Amino acid sequence: MARITIVGKGSMGDAIGSVFAAGGSDVSYVTRGDAGATIEGDIVVLAVPYPEVDGIIAAYGAQLAGKTVVDITNPLDFSTFDSLVVPAGGSAAAEIQAKLPESHVLKAFNTTFAATLASKQLGGVPTTVLVAGDDADAKAALVEAITAGGVSAIDAGALRRARELEALGFLQLTLAVGEKVGWNAGFAVIR
Repeated sequence: MARITIVGKGSMGDAIGSVFAAGGSDVSYVTRGDAGATIEGDIVVLAVPYPEVDGIIAAYGAQLAGKTVVDITNPLDFSTFDSLVVPAGGSAAAEIQAKLPESHVLKAFNTTFAATLASKQLGGVPTTVLVAGDDADAKAALVEAITAGGVSAIDAGALRRARELEALGFLQLTLAVGEKVGWNAGFAVIR
């Protein structure tokens, strides 16, 4: 059983937490009102918009050392929904890893919507979470916790693959904001 702390309790934080809880993981939450809270989990999910990440690192960075930190963000320019705000060739996950060198940063959940995590289905197939990161043990533990909760998970490769995952998440969000797809849509992986 994994011990997981989710920072943020919006729709994504709730949906991710429900998947982990369904798989038997011990899930706790830290929200804005929990100043000075202790991060209990060995896996910490940053279920917040990208602009909030630096504040979380400032507040909890020391507690994140040695832990697996899961970045679910899509680093969009939220004023235009027209571009990513990280350098070309980079990713939010890589920037977080640089700021948390003693943590194992993974990219996951950014290519799924809360509705598809809650239903655990997308087009009649299990919702798929793509996971990228450089630490094989951290990825394996996250994949195990996700699949125990009834959702599919695929190791998408090294942390440098976060760039492609963020581009895919960006595309999905712009399609939803442009009302070309619903917030219960997504990309399914059929194996």
